[in-house]
Amino acid sequence: MADLSEFSLEGKNAWVTGASYGIGFNIAKAFVKAGAKTVVFNARSKESLQVGLDNYKAAGITNVKGYLCDVTDEKGVKELVEKIHQEVGQIDILVNNAGIIKRIPMHEMARAEFQEVIDIDLVAPYICASAVLPEMMERREGKIINICSMMSELGRETVSAYAAAKGGLKMLTRNICSEYGEYNIQCNAIGPGYIATPQTAPLRERQPDGSRHPFDSFICAKTPAGRWLDPEELGGPAVFLASKASDAVNGHILYVDGGILAYIGKQPK
Repeated sequence: MADLSEFSLEGKNAWVTGASYGIGFNIAKAFVKAGAKTVVFNARSKESLQVGLDNYKAAGITNVKGYLCDVTDEKGVKELVEKIHQEVGQIDILVNNAGIIKRIPMHEMARAEFQEVIDIDLVAPYICASAVLPEMMERREGKIINICSMMSELGRETVSAYAAAKGGLKMLTRNICSEYGEYNIQCNAIGPGYIATPQTAPLRERQPDGSRHPFDSFICAKTPAGRWLDPEELGGPAVFLASKASDAVNGHILYVDGGILAYIGKQPK
């Protein structure tokens, strides 16, 4: 029988940003199932924090702590990291999951709107990684997982800021690997395909005439799996990248996309 002990997260503390629901929440759940000692998440509003606490309680997860923190606030992030050290312990795993998207044609997008996406999707992962790196360097051990996107590789109309941020996050991932690999720190990324989350729910809604949303039909046609992916399907890849099993994997972007990047799409009938 195969020895799966290297995939265990027993005794590890993980901080997953923006994990009140959706992708981050499901990654946090997977970490708990893999034996993580404590999972920490943050939210930038009391309402979102409470949603997260309620979701973890409903899932029967008790070894979780939630904090108020805006990941674009460098001072606030440093204070949160210190608080986690005091109340939980060392941060073994960081998952930079918090993110937003604004679907606006570039020529109609205000600079402030573009900047907000860049700040949350790219600058915040830099801030959070910078805050946890010193202790990881001292211990000579640590895992950083960035949540990239199909838009780290592909362009599409109305998502210029998001694509720019996620493309930058791909390269930040590779640079953290390059700069800190000598300290036995692995920085990798997960590039989710199209995931059935509350964020994408409007794109999957049935039309007034009962037909599928055009984007829903488009994505299913472009995905060899022929469907949107479930957030729970990101759990296994995340556990792998957070565990000792991936110690020789660094600077890699693991696309969990149902095969989109390998597929040109169905021929029109």
